[in-house]
Amino acid sequence: MEKKILIEGMKCSGCANRVNNALKSIKGIKKIDVNLENKCANITYKKDITNEELTKAIEDLGFKVVGIE
Repeated sequence: MEKKILIEGMKCSGCANRVNNALKSIKGIKKIDVNLENKCANITYKKDITNEELTKAIEDLGFKVVGIE
């Protein structure tokens, strides 16, 4: 299964790396692609991961999740 997370506040590759590492810490995510230019993260996962869980991991870093598709 896949989700696209729209994120505001990422300004550099360091920001993208922090988001990547936060998502890596969530059990069940198989693949992560954080795109700084498009301000999003695309994930592939194998178990039920709630939008709230994804939002918390990113917003705890100080970024804003504006949508999850």
